[in-house]
Amino acid sequence: MKNLSVIVLLLVLVLVNGCTKTGSSTSNLTGKEPRRIEILFLGHKSEHHNSAKYAPMLMTALFNKGINISYTDNPDDLNKENLAKYDGLLVYANHDKITPAQESALLEFVESGKGFIPIHSASFCFRNSEPVVKMIGGQFKSHKVGTFTTQIVDPKHPTMAGVTEFETWDETYVHDKLQADNQVLMVRDENGRKEPWTWVRTQGKGRIFYTAYGHDERTWGNPGFLKLVENGILWAVGDPLKKQLAKLKLPVLTYVDAQVPNYEKRDPAPKLQNPLSPAESMKLIQVPAGFDLQLFAAEPDVVNPISMAWDERGRLWVVETVDYPNEVREEDGVGDDRIKICEDTNGDGKADKFTIFADKLNIPTSIVFANGGIIISQAPVFIFLKDTNGDDKADVREVIMEGWGKSDTHAGPSNLKYGLDNRIWGTVGYSAYRGKDGDREIQFSSGLYNFRPDGKDLQYMGRTTNNTWGLGFNENFEVFNSTANGNHSDFFYMPEHYLKRVLVGGTAQAIRKNDGHANMPTVTDKIRQVDFHGGYTAAAGHNLYTARSFPKEYWNRIAFVCEPTGRVVHQAIQEPDGAGYKEVNGFNLMASSDDWMGPVHAEVGPDGAVWVADWYDFIIQHNPTPSPERGGYQAKNGKGNAYENPLRDHERGRIYRIVYKGAKPYTPVKLDRNNAATMVKALENDNMFWRTTAQRLLVETKNTSVLPELYKLVNNKNVDEIGLNAPAVHALWTMHGLGALNGSNNEAMQVAINALSHPAAGVRRAAAQVLPKNQQVLDGLIKSASLSDPNLNTRMTTFLAVSEMPASVETGRALYTASLNPENEKDPAVAQALFVAAATHHEGFRAGAKAQPETSGAGLANRILQSLDKDIRVLERWVGISPANAPDLVGKEITFRTNVTRRGRPGGGGNNNPNFTPPPFEGTLMAHGDKQNGYAVFIQDEKLNMRVNQNNKATTISAPLPEAQRFSVVAQLKQNGAMVLEVDGKPVAQGKAAGLFKQPLTNGVRVGLDGKNDVKVGDYKENFNLSSSDIAQAFLEIGSTSNNQLAKAAGAADVTINIKVVKNEMKFDKTSFTVKAGQTVELVLDNPDFMQHNLVLVQAGTVQKVGAAADKMAGDPKGAEKNYVPAMKEVIAATELIDTDGRSVIRFKVPEKIGDYPYICTFPGHWRIMNGVMKVVANTGSSSANAR
Repeated sequence: MKNLSVIVLLLVLVLVNGCTKTGSSTSNLTGKEPRRIEILFLGHKSEHHNSAKYAPMLMTALFNKGINISYTDNPDDLNKENLAKYDGLLVYANHDKITPAQESALLEFVESGKGFIPIHSASFCFRNSEPVVKMIGGQFKSHKVGTFTTQIVDPKHPTMAGVTEFETWDETYVHDKLQADNQVLMVRDENGRKEPWTWVRTQGKGRIFYTAYGHDERTWGNPGFLKLVENGILWAVGDPLKKQLAKLKLPVLTYVDAQVPNYEKRDPAPKLQNPLSPAESMKLIQVPAGFDLQLFAAEPDVVNPISMAWDERGRLWVVETVDYPNEVREEDGVGDDRIKICEDTNGDGKADKFTIFADKLNIPTSIVFANGGIIISQAPVFIFLKDTNGDDKADVREVIMEGWGKSDTHAGPSNLKYGLDNRIWGTVGYSAYRGKDGDREIQFSSGLYNFRPDGKDLQYMGRTTNNTWGLGFNENFEVFNSTANGNHSDFFYMPEHYLKRVLVGGTAQAIRKNDGHANMPTVTDKIRQVDFHGGYTAAAGHNLYTARSFPKEYWNRIAFVCEPTGRVVHQAIQEPDGAGYKEVNGFNLMASSDDWMGPVHAEVGPDGAVWVADWYDFIIQHNPTPSPERGGYQAKNGKGNAYENPLRDHERGRIYRIVYKGAKPYTPVKLDRNNAATMVKALENDNMFWRTTAQRLLVETKNTSVLPELYKLVNNKNVDEIGLNAPAVHALWTMHGLGALNGSNNEAMQVAINALSHPAAGVRRAAAQVLPKNQQVLDGLIKSASLSDPNLNTRMTTFLAVSEMPASVETGRALYTASLNPENEKDPAVAQALFVAAATHHEGFRAGAKAQPETSGAGLANRILQSLDKDIRVLERWVGISPANAPDLVGKEITFRTNVTRRGRPGGGGNNNPNFTPPPFEGTLMAHGDKQNGYAVFIQDEKLNMRVNQNNKATTISAPLPEAQRFSVVAQLKQNGAMVLEVDGKPVAQGKAAGLFKQPLTNGVRVGLDGKNDVKVGDYKENFNLSSSDIAQAFLEIGSTSNNQLAKAAGAADVTINIKVVKNEMKFDKTSFTVKAGQTVELVLDNPDFMQHNLVLVQAGTVQKVGAAADKMAGDPKGAEKNYVPAMKEVIAATELIDTDGRSVIRFKVPEKIGDYPYICTFPGHWRIMNGVMKVVANTGSSSANAR
């Protein structure tokens, strides 16, 4: 019996090991199991024969036929190991040469029995290889162009089944080097001669199919061509594989009539697809060849999974929200949502134990582990939940933060993550944050933020363009994000506060769009979107691959961006670009034609696989609300600002794992927070999840006994295959989290200072971030040549660190020398960081310029010198400037400018309660100084005021408030004490103070409020918070206004037209206005909507032309920078692209020709329904205008 028990135990261990470890086979094509066909499509980087554009057309056409197409434009993928993953190779490109190794791999691939499908220009590829040219069967010789129909000459061949002769425009290829054993299937008439056009042949055990069709989309979009290629692929891969595909029994999608929004006005209108079981749905999901898709959990065990995370035991925790999007509860502790722990207890790769950790939640959107428990985002609060007795159920429930907006449930806080800086990072959309951190009032909208794990010290990091639902870190703790409006990849350069002072001519941003393409490759054409049609209108997530189980090309390089409307998990390749990155289209990690499949979260799990949360819902789009003219029927919005639709599903959800078949076996990691050795060891794990988890536990347990082991990790100068030393990065941040780098621990300080010279750029960068900002560190930075670090991101980070260190003449001189390096000017972020550092060390910087007068006119050096003399600060409500950092205004002109938005109540949005009385529209826009010496701009008693106090003497000018909901304000103190107030570009009040300020002001700058007692500038109540209003685009400029780069164009307008976007309606509030020929019009566009909009005035009869050109700009990586306004003569005038609550003012001259001139919003997809008409009538001398 004892021996039997041992045998049983060994058998169990073998079974468990077999289930939890991935095999090492590099080929997934052995055996006779039912499966889909795998084809590699080799294209090229060119818009001539635009393979990247046409490949998705083929993917979509063939996917439901069981054919997976994977795209590459890299000929190096023609290697034995990679080709072994595929059944066939399709080539459509212009690769002139092939290397001997590539040639050998290709010939061996085909002769071993695989399919080869050269299309069109492939017959002019690899001309240096006679064997490959012979294998293709011929070579392109010449061509003209034309519209023609080829003749089928071998209709009985299997590739001709169901193919009919079709007409298309194409290049009229003529070939030479034709092989005698070609079996010609189609011919084209070439001046009476039958030119072979489509043929098949064999080589070894392999089959080759060639057709000369395929120059551009006129052929690639032709159903006859797509059928021909489908048949060619199926013939080339061989009959045994076709039988395997038939055994798979692909599901047939069925549809029923239902109330489905038809924003694009498709004919026929979209129908409701019936849902599929997980097993059937998986048959319609593609993952890369060589990978395996595995189901971990599904309904009824998991429903509506919106977010997920893993604990230190490697267990999956899932956030379920059936209340999303419209069941918004007002009471805490009321809701139908849950946090669920999902465990695989028997090692079969599927969850079999489900524990509800917390329930009665209401639309939680994210989860992160901290302080022995979890933090969840659940607007309007963040909640800390903890199990104290080990039963896996929360018995501590504490609100740790308040103030998150919930006006729109898909625009609230999300993507909580534990950063390497030992802070919690997250994203938020336009539902915004407005609250307090102690006595500090804070407000911000779409962007990134972070805070301490106890919920304190909330900091706004940077603004994004719109609703933001994606965040990711790479292994050097560089930060990326995505937004849900056509902006699927951004890079975070620096915290927002480093941009408060503006570099002349600078274009740096805290966060910059870096996506390299706008088109979204899918495997289905049944995509339902409201804007950015065919693009990333609902991008979610931006987690990078930070383990080592996938092939090397994934390591620390590819981000996974979910797009549930496209049914894909996109691979956003991040390539270094200056101090940041540029994104390259890596196609998809996961794609489906199941119209319910909706990935919302993809992340590397503890095992190195990528785990995907599938929302699985037919209705994904949140808003806008369908109407008869836009969507096909009238719907209404729910409390979560999503349109109500009974088709929204609350019963389904799936969790998948995507596993690389060639991965090394995974050995589960066991972390014990009471055993420091396990955590230190995990800092060297090749999976960033385990390293970060170990770092978090070490910091939480405050175990300083591990410091000597951390020093060893930092002192290790090795780098891995991709130039990283991730354990050293984590060790530095762990030292920082344990308080060892506050300057009191000499050994720790020296270890970190030495790391400034580490071979790995990421380690040098981390050292610059974690070290205290003191003279010792400054000396170390200068000594280590960090100001000229070869890695531009590390150099930028160094400049930012130097900006926070004690002012030093020597450092200023070194910075001046750095400003002469053209490389530092070329990158806007590096230039801004260098300027911020120079502002701190300005005396030395100026001294450096004086010592080298021959260089002071140089580009960046000169711009920095100008910026030091003319101080421009970006202001943000409730974020002041301390006296030490306030601008030097002695003897200088002062200009303050901002846009003011009048609101119905604090927090915005008005109020539908008829008994609601809004508080008075009043408060401080900005204040600087105090009652003795200072100035302020404020609203009081329905007046706009500017006050200047000089030596206890007050001078005030004021003007009645405008009636407009939004208006711009400019307040100036000029030479000789002239005071000016402007509203919407027009002077409204003037006065005269004693002069400019003659001494520094003793108190700093306040924005949106003032101080108390004598600190306040005006005769108003203490603090005097701005109420019933908001400010945006606020600037404080100190210096001459003669060359004001922020000033608006001067000149009076004959007439002003005010137009506003209707919130949630996708239309302008004026469908027409009338002006007179030749008038100068000032057009003011306000955007209270949650989406970006512009207004473009075009010539009569050109809406379709301009609109089509604007839609095409969605595919331009710089389309947003160009405001989606086409550069064409048909455009008369255009505003910029305006964010939520933004305003744009333009002036233009009305055409002399009488007639109707349309205006449209050219944000991709909007122009079809968002438009109006400017009516131009004869000018009889009057300056009036009519609008409706």
